Amino acid sequence: MSAVDELIKTEGDGSLSFGNHVLQAKSKKEDYKHGGDLYKVKTFKDITKLEKNGLFVYESVPGTSVNYFSQTEEGVSFTVEGTDDAQITVGLAEDTEYEVIVGDRNAGIMKTNLGGKLSISVELAGEGEVELKIKKV
Repeated sequence: MSAVDELIKTEGDGSLSFGNHVLQAKSKKEDYKHGGDLYKVKTFKDITKLEKNGLFVYESVPGTSVNYFSQTEEGVSFTVEGTDDAQITVGLAEDTEYEVIVGDRNAGIMKTNLGGKLSISVELAGEGEVELKIKKV
């Protein structure tokens, strides 16, 4: 996996890939049409953010490159790559429990806050790509 040169793109399976963790300067792409929605991505080495129709979807600090991001009513799944370990926050249903799987490790059950955000620390330094699956319990 590598950085997404276009900043955001639709994959053949209908998922999204976005972000570029190696950019030195802030870059963004707005009004990207996917599945009837408008997406906006802001990314560079320090942060990556994704919004859908003006609402929060994903944020990582420092920046990451995300491939095959797929979101349903039941949760999200994607692969992520970064230069350093990252704090990743995703927007889900509020006050709901999710099972979190990072790579081949079950990180347990986590509950979103009242805003529907769930934050996960992911070890990325030297790991290459890491798969995340977050499923509603």
